[in-house]
Amino acid sequence: MGILLTQTNTFLIGGIAKILGYIMNVIFNVLSSIGIENIGLCIIIFTVIIYTLMLPMTIKQQKFSRLSAVMNPEIQAIQKKYQNKKDQASMMKMQEETQMVYAKYGTSPTGGCLGSLIQFPILFALWPVIRNIPAYVTGVKEAYMPLVNEIIASDTAVKAMETIGKSKAIMMDPKNYDFTQKNIIIDALYKFQSSTWETLSEKLPELTGTIESVKEEVMGMNMFPTAGFGINIAETPWSIFKDALTNFSIVMIIVAISIPVLAGLTQWLSMRLVQKASQVNTGDNAMMNQMNAMMNFMPLLSVFMCFTMPSGLGIYWIASAVVRTLQQIAVNKKLEKESLEELIEKNKEKVEKKQKKYDKVAGSMINERAHQSTRKVTSSYSGDTYRKDAKAGSLASKANMVSDFNRNHK
Repeated sequence: MGILLTQTNTFLIGGIAKILGYIMNVIFNVLSSIGIENIGLCIIIFTVIIYTLMLPMTIKQQKFSRLSAVMNPEIQAIQKKYQNKKDQASMMKMQEETQMVYAKYGTSPTGGCLGSLIQFPILFALWPVIRNIPAYVTGVKEAYMPLVNEIIASDTAVKAMETIGKSKAIMMDPKNYDFTQKNIIIDALYKFQSSTWETLSEKLPELTGTIESVKEEVMGMNMFPTAGFGINIAETPWSIFKDALTNFSIVMIIVAISIPVLAGLTQWLSMRLVQKASQVNTGDNAMMNQMNAMMNFMPLLSVFMCFTMPSGLGIYWIASAVVRTLQQIAVNKKLEKESLEELIEKNKEKVEKKQKKYDKVAGSMINERAHQSTRKVTSSYSGDTYRKDAKAGSLASKANMVSDFNRNHK
């Protein structure tokens, strides 16, 4: 069962990644048509589009969080009331009273979970798209093809590529990659840094012209904010920081540090606004402490991860946090205009509409069944099927007799 769920999740995330990759490819092609080929800019536009599409789910989740701040004390009081009662009757009574609280506010226990359950696969699917742009963006992939074709045509070049590519800095699991495959070579080349390109030229001097040509084109796409100036989004901030120290470049030191720092600050601000919007005051100090610890821990984790991962992921992280922050400011203003009483009333109206629709459908089905002639009702059961293995005097044989009687006397 666990394997099946894992395969289902992988299939789902892979399918969503293809859709998101298609969106990224369209963005790149549109920008390319007006003479702009910049992956960093594509990532920012891509992030804005994705989070805008998820905005309705974000609003719904924030409304539920706002209601939770009022419901939680009542739900906790019910749980405290039945905490020492483990019999079935008491448990059912507790569930009934809890359900009455949710009904009172026009929501359900799954009201805040559904949005998260929908968003999580989308967010997980974003990572492979951002991390491996050439696999989804045709224009970027084609830029590598002249060099890839020459590498594939030479056994020496393939071996050189294997030597450089089979590094954990480039491939997560180097042993499982076949460098005779074009897509594998492209995946490795996309993660090359300036020093790696130089190493490849040294090992393959006969391909120096092609290497320099491809390097210049892809570096132009990877440089952010503009070609020829900025940072290579395929390099990690830590690598940029070390090179800047070696070359005594104050500007690049600041740039390298700014990516993870901005990622941490923007995420902290976004989480702070979410907490403010929900106005959680459950009276549970342990829960509040846990939430505050999480709010402090996650930004620090972002700083660490953005230091050690390609800068493109850091740009995505910053862009997503900025977009979420702006959205949250707008959502907060929208929620401030709507009183809690109005929100509850609207929720109740929605529940009533759904219930009326359900009752109408259920009523029509009952009416249809009531007017259906019993002569038209058929059964797929055949008593002969049971008689094959039934022993005389057994329950199965008696069941066969009853079934045959009913069938013959309709």
